[in-house]
Amino acid sequence: MKMTIEKLKKLLTERLEKEGRNIAYNREKDQLRVENAESGKGVTLSLGPVLAKWERNREKAIDEIVFYVEEALRAMETEVKITGNERKIFPVIRSTSFPKTAGGKPLVYDEHTAETRIFYSLDMGSSYRLIDEGMLADEGLDAGRIKEMARFNLRSLDHPVKKDSVSGNDFYFVNTNDGYDASRILNESFLKEMEKKIKGEMVLSVPHQDVLIISDIQNSTGYDVLAHMTMHFYTSGRVPITPLSFYLKDGELEPIFIMAKNKPGRKE
Repeated sequence: MKMTIEKLKKLLTERLEKEGRNIAYNREKDQLRVENAESGKGVTLSLGPVLAKWERNREKAIDEIVFYVEEALRAMETEVKITGNERKIFPVIRSTSFPKTAGGKPLVYDEHTAETRIFYSLDMGSSYRLIDEGMLADEGLDAGRIKEMARFNLRSLDHPVKKDSVSGNDFYFVNTNDGYDASRILNESFLKEMEKKIKGEMVLSVPHQDVLIISDIQNSTGYDVLAHMTMHFYTSGRVPITPLSFYLKDGELEPIFIMAKNKPGRKE
């Protein structure tokens, strides 16, 4: 069966439609918004990456997306307390197109790069709850303190690395599927540790939530390999972030894109 965006939208709508929910389609952005009609809290799905996943995994991909949405909606409607759960606070990287509000309440976030923002979450096991300003106000908490705790907790996470070498270039992957793989790009001590292994140009990529790629680009072919790799991850991830990669210069991340003949170019 040939799947299209229109058919995919219909299929997901049928699977996710329930009493008390609103489902809306943004044709311009090819996004499906599923939310609780009463609270306004919900999940926005970009259908392009979902279609790419369906083409590889068929019904399994749809099942995974439906599970993710159901768990996310459940977490949003569950009463949670930050106080007493400080060790469960973590930063999460999202694209700049990710909504900055949930249920009409501003989310706690920081600007990161031209492609990404940092949001803050309370881990709930199989899902998470993004922290909004209303939650902080209810408990009399300071946003700065929450961000500090999130960074501290991130540093406590393991960062196992798998290495792959292609055409004289080395690629290191962090892919634990704990929901915070991309967030490890914020762990400065880990990046400094990895930097010692780099022989060529160090390039970082966070194509989706569950992977961080650290590339040691030693020849021009490496950029071409990386471009194909990041696009593959971007279109297959449950929570896509960006297909662009980043140079790390003096502690700052600078977005780049791959130009013709495998030459890197900085994004202005």
